[in-house]
Amino acid sequence: MKISLFKFASIGVMALTLSACQSDTTEKSETETKPKEQTSYTVTDDLDNALTFETVPATVVSLIPSNTEILYEIGAGDKLIGATDYDTYPAEAAEVERVSDSVVFNAERIIELDPDVVIGYSTGAPTGYEELEAAGIQVFVIESAESFEDVYGDIEQISTVMGLEDKGEEVNDSIKEQIEKVQEKVESIDATKQLYFEISPSPELYTAGEKTFQQEILNHANVENIFGDLEGWPKISEEEVIKRNPKIITTTVSYTDDPIEEIKARQGWSDIEAIQNDQVFFLDADITSRPGPRIGEAVELVAETVYPEAFK
Repeated sequence: MKISLFKFASIGVMALTLSACQSDTTEKSETETKPKEQTSYTVTDDLDNALTFETVPATVVSLIPSNTEILYEIGAGDKLIGATDYDTYPAEAAEVERVSDSVVFNAERIIELDPDVVIGYSTGAPTGYEELEAAGIQVFVIESAESFEDVYGDIEQISTVMGLEDKGEEVNDSIKEQIEKVQEKVESIDATKQLYFEISPSPELYTAGEKTFQQEILNHANVENIFGDLEGWPKISEEEVIKRNPKIITTTVSYTDDPIEEIKARQGWSDIEAIQNDQVFFLDADITSRPGPRIGEAVELVAETVYPEAFK
């Protein structure tokens, strides 16, 4: 992730002297202390598009919840005038006008709102932002994060766009400190536990594998993913889960009545060690799926779920 920044002009230093020519000195001092006009600055997004801003954006639209969380965390949430249906954290984000369902956005409404910048996202497919750009709206695109380093870079980039670089660094330092504290607690674990991470229930089972944000969480929590040999979000069979026999099962499914009991009641799963030992747990999907400022919280949540003894 590249960041190109040509930022704010310096402020002159007032010279205070006492002399016979006090009026001339005062006039000179006032000239020197008058701030120079802010110059434009340029930031490069994840599609290598260089966006130039004449001033710091005063109004913003965010098209994915993780970027919305970043904006609030760095102190720019009050500039949001458009968000997605799923932007519910922090609580005040729910009050922002909805202009997207995180997949399809209302270009006509966004153009009417005329934000100074749209913080968009890309998963590698065509972005579809041409209509906004044709209307003269700057779209800063963040690619879907696969690693924590990507998240730190996203925070750094968005902070730069919003003129809050120092705050972005502060947020990143705080996240890293939280993760380090968790790792100190689990580094002495003798036997790393194997976990099956379910993101879609039977009969269409899906899990998270290598090169995913969820795998990064498990790695930092010192947990072994039983499907870490696969990549992306693969569809798997119940037979394969039974065969791999996880010690822990976690689910992020929140749209069924009782996801934990549904897993325990599956035919043929009673011999799985996690089922026998009542080690099936629910994990908050928002915390464990959003590549944003709560990644430290995600690592702590997983680690405490798998190794509760380390947090007593």
